Amino acid sequence: MLRALHIENYALIDSLDFALDKGFTAITGETGAGKSILVGALSLILGARADSSVLYNTAKKCIVEGEFDIQKLHLEDFFTTNDLDFNNSLILRREITENGSLAFGFYQ
Repeated sequence: MLRALHIENYALIDSLDFALDKGFTAITGETGAGKSILVGALSLILGARADSSVLYNTAKKCIVEGEFDIQKLHLEDFFTTNDLDFNNSLILRREITENGSLAFGFYQ
């Protein structure tokens, strides 16, 4: 479950921190309010293609970071097999630089 989303320098967003509570969350708004931009940022940390055209300010890198609650996903064996420490919370981070290079990582 997604618990938080942090976005820097993506599309029309300079900086945004977005926290979600447990349960159902709906994002609503008028046309042009930025709903698709939030979904696009989330898709970046889930592996979607990206290039430098997503940068709000081409002098800075884009950072999208999502914090996920993974305690109910039964991933302990995967982490153990891959010699990783398991924690109930996982942070996925993606960075896109002005020259289009990408960095992807996860943190606990």
